[in-house]
Amino acid sequence: MITHMTVLTVFFLCFRFSSSKRTSIILQHLSTSGRAEAGGAVLLDRKGCAGVITLNRPKFLNALTLPMVQQIYQQIKKWEQDPETGLIIIKGAGGKAFCAGGDIRAISEAAKAKQELTRVFFREEYTLNNAIASCQKPYVALIDGITMGGGVGVSVHGQFRVATEKSLFAMPETGIGLFPDVGGGYFLPRLQGKLGYFLGLTGFRLKGRDVYRAGIATHFVDSGKLPMLEEDLLALKSPSKENIAKVLGTYHTESKIDQDKPFILEEHMDKINRCFSANTVEEIIENLQQDGSPFALEQLQVINKMSPTSLKITLRQLTEGASKTLQEVFTMEYRLSQMCMGHHDFHEGVRAVLIDKDQSPRWKPADLKEMTDEEVDNYFKPLGSSDLIL
Repeated sequence: MITHMTVLTVFFLCFRFSSSKRTSIILQHLSTSGRAEAGGAVLLDRKGCAGVITLNRPKFLNALTLPMVQQIYQQIKKWEQDPETGLIIIKGAGGKAFCAGGDIRAISEAAKAKQELTRVFFREEYTLNNAIASCQKPYVALIDGITMGGGVGVSVHGQFRVATEKSLFAMPETGIGLFPDVGGGYFLPRLQGKLGYFLGLTGFRLKGRDVYRAGIATHFVDSGKLPMLEEDLLALKSPSKENIAKVLGTYHTESKIDQDKPFILEEHMDKINRCFSANTVEEIIENLQQDGSPFALEQLQVINKMSPTSLKITLRQLTEGASKTLQEVFTMEYRLSQMCMGHHDFHEGVRAVLIDKDQSPRWKPADLKEMTDEEVDNYFKPLGSSDLIL
């Protein structure tokens, strides 16, 4: 099965890297991602005082499948009720990725065949994301390596998120005819200034300590010290939120990697806040053009490659999500996901990136002006008895 991870990562590489070698390495995952990993795709263990979830598909950057989503959800619910389980830790195997997404090519194929997967996957993924946000036990995500799409969903809603120098965060869905889901409508507009709007619309990547500085992670720890950190967490006799925070705080304070390096977007935050505060995508583009700086023109170039439909629904998703509860955001995002399944751009994004690999999606409509407010409204309409209510 070809995965959301591979779509997002290939897209991400095409727009952010020039190395064809890296792109070809990622593309190799596409033809092999159906193979099973030894020991299962997700490992669920009780160690010390903790329940430990290990995403175990390192060859495929720990991409999520529907069975993995279901297993993790069921286990979290069991551990919540278990008095012997004091906290939950989630991590990725292999050292390259925490989790780079969920299934997408399979979902595209299922949508075209009008199969149930398109409804079930998003419903169960968002239900898991919500369960993590409302988890009654402290939840620690070790986001060491690539963290995109579905990987963000199983980490960012947890109480503790630990980034390392190997962390790489991005939400590049607007480049494949989707939108930054898994609760992106909730957490992105709550980042500093208009940073979340910028990240959601452009797919800009954050690396290392910048994932912490942006507010995606709560702590930053040297990657090589994660095994020791995990051992210290497992050894806690009283794994209260305060005691967990104390352990994480100690490792965070000890880390000196890039400590004196400024946030990569610090010098651009005034531009970001000014340009991305507009009410429409057209105004954002106009602001970037008027700014005219190399940074603004680079973002303009990126935005012009994205799906006009995705850009418009994403801006509204983030604007509305800023004043919604997380549960209301998941209801909204489920509506958006189902509308995207029935429209051209998502399938065209999959075609351009995964099937024909020409990296030249032909969006419909191809121009922002052709995507009217009325058409955007349709994406946000209630689904009646099919709505996701959490």
